[in-house]
Amino acid sequence: MASTTHIPFSPLLSISKNPIKKSQIVVYFTKLRLPVKTHATGTDLVGDFGARDPFPAEIESNFGEKVLGNVNTEHKILIPTAAALSLSQQLCTPISHLQQPMPEDEAKKMLFKVVGWRIVHEDGGIKLRGLWKLRDFKCAVELINRICRVVESTGHFPTLHLEQPNQVRAELWTASIGGLSMNDFIVAAKIDEIQTSDLVPRKRVWA
Repeated sequence: MASTTHIPFSPLLSISKNPIKKSQIVVYFTKLRLPVKTHATGTDLVGDFGARDPFPAEIESNFGEKVLGNVNTEHKILIPTAAALSLSQQLCTPISHLQQPMPEDEAKKMLFKVVGWRIVHEDGGIKLRGLWKLRDFKCAVELINRICRVVESTGHFPTLHLEQPNQVRAELWTASIGGLSMNDFIVAAKIDEIQTSDLVPRKRVWA
């Protein structure tokens, strides 16, 4: 019985030049695995991202039961605590007159969380002070109105001063304890988020 020679064939391969009788050759084609980009729906050529629905064959194979953690994995939706929220997102809380004011060293650390405020010593305690120089008198009044709207819901209000025709000064402290509390920094952070770019003097652009 004549022996049969099997020669893998691929368009990327060339058959040997050695003469082989046609009757001795059985040629079989190998499947070429070419990269093919597919997408589930739509015209997005980048492809779909995220999880996909399992294929019927995967469901039949109970592949989910073979995944580590399929049974004993616990999923929780964690609600952020107040400490994880930014100051501007926190709510002011009632302050007891028995509460001690915030120590100055702690207040100085809290200054890193607000912009443009400084600590001043006045009336035997410390206060937060912010200062804005606006374009004109009308812009100064508009800033005061915006501050009032922002702090209205907090129940903790700054003292606002309109100085000169175009300068606004705001002071924050908790009078009931004679110093600063967390409420003062929360309100300062809320004031920081007020849009003021349309109220401040325009910068000169030199050619």
